[in-house]
Amino acid sequence: MRKHASALAVLFVLLAVLPLAAQAPSHADLYGIYQIKAEGFGNSKVMEIMSYLSDVYGPRLTNSPNIKEAATWTTSKLKEWQLANVHLEPWGPFGRGWSNERFSAQVISPRPFPLIAYPKAWTPGTNGPVTADAVFAPILKEEDIQKYRGQLKGKFVLTAAIPENPERYEPQAHRYTDAELADLTTQPVPAAQGPEDRIAQFRAQRDLNNKIQKFLVEEGVAAWIEPSRSDDGTVFVQQGGGRDKEKDPPVPPRIAVASEDYGRIVRMLDKKQTVTLQLDIQNKFYDDDLNSFNIIGEIPGTDKAKAEEVVMLGAHFDSWHAGTGATDNGAGSAVMLEAIRILKSTGLKMRRTVRIGLWTGEEQGLLGSAAYIKQHFGDAYAEDPATKLVKILPEHAKLDAYYNIDNGTGKIRGVYLQGNEMVAPLFSAWMVPFHDLGMNTLTIRNTGGTDHLSFDYVGLPGFQFIQDPMDYDTRTHHSNMDVYERIQEPDMKQMAVIVASFVYMTANRDEMLPRKPLPKPRPPRPQF
Repeated sequence: MRKHASALAVLFVLLAVLPLAAQAPSHADLYGIYQIKAEGFGNSKVMEIMSYLSDVYGPRLTNSPNIKEAATWTTSKLKEWQLANVHLEPWGPFGRGWSNERFSAQVISPRPFPLIAYPKAWTPGTNGPVTADAVFAPILKEEDIQKYRGQLKGKFVLTAAIPENPERYEPQAHRYTDAELADLTTQPVPAAQGPEDRIAQFRAQRDLNNKIQKFLVEEGVAAWIEPSRSDDGTVFVQQGGGRDKEKDPPVPPRIAVASEDYGRIVRMLDKKQTVTLQLDIQNKFYDDDLNSFNIIGEIPGTDKAKAEEVVMLGAHFDSWHAGTGATDNGAGSAVMLEAIRILKSTGLKMRRTVRIGLWTGEEQGLLGSAAYIKQHFGDAYAEDPATKLVKILPEHAKLDAYYNIDNGTGKIRGVYLQGNEMVAPLFSAWMVPFHDLGMNTLTIRNTGGTDHLSFDYVGLPGFQFIQDPMDYDTRTHHSNMDVYERIQEPDMKQMAVIVASFVYMTANRDEMLPRKPLPKPRPPRPQF
């Protein structure tokens, strides 16, 4: 029995290993990877691309003049690299554009000092310099509003408590340890309780903010001053008003201020000091074109039987406005542009068509990629009456895979499989040539918050890479520190080489990647 059991064990091991070996990179694949590495490490353009997207054209708020100029530069590069079918594909409506043209914020008495602060997107300006006193009017619940009615006209109003600034004893930038990567490979069993409490808290705070905003507009305040959630002079800034001129309620000028500056003003007011500020906010709205666009380009496939099949790589092109959109997501866009440049410049033959997609409106809810999916592949929120599953279009059958980058500058450590068990042996073998570059981890887990989800929602293989976190969540994501200096050049080169290699191997397989079953339609999007 023991001998028989041992023989069976060996057989099972062989059966497990054979499919993996059969999917390992071929001699031709490895030669192609060698060429990709030679070009990507020896003749890289990724940091030059990165600097144009961030230093020259950043930030890239959707429908702003900056993002349109960045798109013009990007399409010109794709044409320079001799890609085919390069175009801007419109989608919409998105809503009006917005930009900040001028901004200054200064405390002028009792002691003058400049404020580290930024206007919130889609909010009005001050129509020139405005000097007024600051008022601390803490509104932590709806009932607090009545305490300040009739007292705030023409004032700069601070309504939030001073944020806590904890002591820090560890660096905020971080690379995954071996133990953390090992933990990431485990599959957690879903808990019974979902994120309903977190969503409920978010909605409650949103509703309170809307009531505060309405009250401040009625009062006629000069501006609403709000603290950033971080410290060390980092200011996290998103939007403070809506994009629909006709439907959205009016808002006052709104600025986000570094927590240290906010705290100093509040503490001085608590000591009965009169604190006078001067703000000059010049914001501009754009109503000429309410649609946005995605950037598309292709390398046509060389195999007539497979050229209609498509492998996609992409990233979101838009950003918030306080920094230059470097780590979020100039990094992802630059890596994908560099990856497709590498593939084109090496002249490697790819049987399937390779298509790059750079999306706008991601920061407002994956809008650009979702529109592209709806235009080409299917509607994640519509049901096919015959199957009761998500509604799909004919192009759905031709999309092989989509690869996405959107977690900052950290190098690739592996892939989120998004629940697709069937690609695990394939990706595991494909990672072998990159073990010496730090890529050795697969996790069955899902990861959210970026554009691969738009593909996954209609049952298409969409993948986000595991990246070292660096200081993305702690310092740069949606902040004024989202700038070129936070980009790590060796990591960017590593990412571009790996993405180009995965796309290359996908494009040349005999079969398309295995897919999960078609999902059911998703419930309507929550209105936040």
